[in-house]
Formats: sequence, C-alpha cells, structure tokens
Amino acid sequence: MQNRREFIKQASVAGAGLFVAPQIPVFKGSPNEKVVIGTMGSNSRGFFVAKMFAQLPNVEIGYVCDVDANVVAKTIAEIEKMTGKKPKGFTDVRKMLEVKDFDAMMIATPDHWHAPGAMLGMKAGKHVYVEKPCSHNPAEGEMLVAGAKKYNKLVQMGSQRRSFPKVMEAVQSLHEGIIGDVYFAKGWYANARKPIGKGKLVAVPDTLNFDLWQGPAPRRPYQDNLVPYNWHWFWHWGTGEALNNGTHELDVIRWGLGVDYPTKVTSMGGRFAYKDDWETPDTQTISFEFPGNKMVEWEGRSCNGFNNEGVGRGVIFYGSKGTMIIPGGDDYKVYDLNNKLLKDVKTGLQEATRTNTMGMGEKLDSLVLENFVESIRGTSKLTAPIAEGHKSTLLPQLGNIAYRTGRILTCNPANGHILNDKEAMKLWSREYQKGWEMTL
Repeated sequence: MQNRREFIKQASVAGAGLFVAPQIPVFKGSPNEKVVIGTMGSNSRGFFVAKMFAQLPNVEIGYVCDVDANVVAKTIAEIEKMTGKKPKGFTDVRKMLEVKDFDAMMIATPDHWHAPGAMLGMKAGKHVYVEKPCSHNPAEGEMLVAGAKKYNKLVQMGSQRRSFPKVMEAVQSLHEGIIGDVYFAKGWYANARKPIGKGKLVAVPDTLNFDLWQGPAPRRPYQDNLVPYNWHWFWHWGTGEALNNGTHELDVIRWGLGVDYPTKVTSMGGRFAYKDDWETPDTQTISFEFPGNKMVEWEGRSCNGFNNEGVGRGVIFYGSKGTMIIPGGDDYKVYDLNNKLLKDVKTGLQEATRTNTMGMGEKLDSLVLENFVESIRGTSKLTAPIAEGHKSTLLPQLGNIAYRTGRILTCNPANGHILNDKEAMKLWSREYQKGWEMTL
C-alpha cells in the first residue's frame, strides 16, 4: 500500500498545475533529515496541531511557546509522553526565536497574532506554518506574501483541504470540465454556538501573560468572556465566522473556479441570535463577482446548526453540464443537469464531524502538515503557499469590510484593493500597539 509520505510527494507533483509555481526549497540535508519545530500557541487547536506534528516521521517539537504557563506545561508533558523527548518552554515568542537550532515554527494563536508572528519567524530564519486565517486584515496578508519572497522562506497556511486527496481529485476534474463551464459556487458553515454573555472586568489569571497575549493589538482590559475562545467574535482580536471557518470553503471555491481577486463584494448580516458582547455577525451572507462571469456566495450561521445538503459545511459548484458537491470533508458527488447522480466518491480517511472545532481528524488534517515538512526537505511543493492563502483569506476580509461599512465594494481584479472608498480602505489595515508594529 502506498504510504502517506509517498502519496504527498506524488500528489503534489501531479497536482502542481492546481496550485502555484514551485517554490525553491532551501532545506539543506537529506530527505530523511530531522525537521525541528517550535510552536507558537499550543492551547486547543494549537495543542492538536502540535501533537500531529510530533507524530510525523523525523519531526521533533523542540520548543513550545504559549502566553499561558499552564498551557506550556501541559504541552511539554504531552509531547514528552508521546515522543520521549522534552521540548523547552517559552512564554515570549521573541525569546524562542532567538534560538537558532530549529527549522520552522507553527502558529496557532488568536488571529491578531498570525501575521505578526509569521513575520517574526521569517525574520528569524524560520519556515512558517500558520493556521487560517493567515492575517487579521488585508495589509498583513500582503506583507506575508512579500516577506516570504524577501526572506526566501516557505510559508504554508492551514488550508487543510488543499491536501485532501479526494478534494484534490475533485478540483482537478472541475478544471478538466466534468461539469462543463463552472460559473457559480456556494459555500456554507452552520453551527449552534451558545451566547458568550456580558463580560466582567476581572483580574488576569495568574498563569496568563495578557500583555503578550495582546501583543500587536492596542491594549484593552481583560474580561472574563474573552480567553480562550471567544476572542473570535471581537473585531479587535478576531475576525468572525467568515474567517474562522468561511476561509476554508472560500479557498476551495476559489481554487475550483480558478479565480483570484473579485470585482465586486457585498455582505449582509448581524448578531441576531443573542444579546451579548459578540460583535461579529452570527448570521452572514457574502456575495462576490469575479472576472469571466463567475459568481460566489457564502453563508455563515454560527448559532443555528441546521444542515444544508445534509451537512453543516460544504461547497457546491454549478456548471453548464452539471453540479458538484464537496460536503465539507474529503468526498464529493457529481450530478448531471437532470440531477442524476454520476459519481459518488468517498474517502477512507474521515474521522471527525465536519464542524468539529478541532478539525477533520488526524488522518486528514496531518496531510497538510506532512506536505509542509516534505516541502522543507525539498521533496514536495507546498499545497497551500502563502500567496494562495492570502487570496483566500482576503475574500472573507472583504466580506467583513462590506458588512461593516454597509456598502457594495468595487475591487481591482489585479490585487483585490477596494476602489474609490476611503472609509472602506481604513479597514484594510489596523493600528498596532506602540513598539509592536508589523514591518517587512
């Protein structure tokens, strides 16, 4: 049976036309040489990703960094239990990056730290794996793309579906015309999240360095409904459901349609389900128009988990000869124009529920991590390089800007920049805490 590493190598080469021009690997050593990783953020999803990295052949978690001392201790203990090797712990990522003897860093922090952390890593000579979204705002995404070129580093965004074998097959068949000319795609995400209440200003927990937690973000007081997860719903640190989950569907859509930047973006929504501190929409639709007569729609429902097409998340492509559904995982269906099922392709790798906040399970989610490691070794090409990750992150960011300004955005199809709207362009970037500015 073909092993996982061989699959990643062959799939990346065979599917090179689906991604971007090959990047030049800079790892010096044999394909079997150990890759040492330092983690930034190892609570929740970060803990899950760190453990997946630790289980890959010839990969070592050498360093663990988190702003919560309890999280650092927990992660170190778990990695030592799994591997027999004890990582060194840090609270301040800047101190971890002073260490020279590791190859790459993994970032799974709150969104406002993703791009600044990745840039610090590149400047320190590290390759970077960063969870989606790759940035808190469009300007940061552009800086990451420029930084990867300037520092000649591999930067992979956590677009796991770009490494799912059946999704890769599905997109390849779309490009080969299985449903004809594909002109419209829809994506959705539905969950049943509970209210977060009204936060109270309380003392920061003894083990949490809240100053480092905020890092690049201008300082706000600590409140009891923010950490560890609900920061997602505050504009100051998070990016809402559109980037928390919509990034995945919009990435697959953009990949399948073969489009880059939109010409028009509009969005409607609101915080409808509960009255609490939640600022971002719990219900949102975003519509895009692209060059070549192509259209996209994404729907997010954070607090009503009713399934579309039988699942809580997924993508549908509509073409001149039929329809394709990719229902959130590593499987797909193809129908003709009479709604007759032509193909029903299933995976043997499915593990978790499709809206599980920890991901799709180790078998599927570790594929993109293995691709990252093999690309460092020079035996593969990144499936989700930052140039593609930025474009897919930009789409929901534009949707949020359209929502927050209440206007239709007209965009430059060459780079996604908003045209003739100074107010909207104010949201293209952010203010930083003095001394924490993100620079190229």
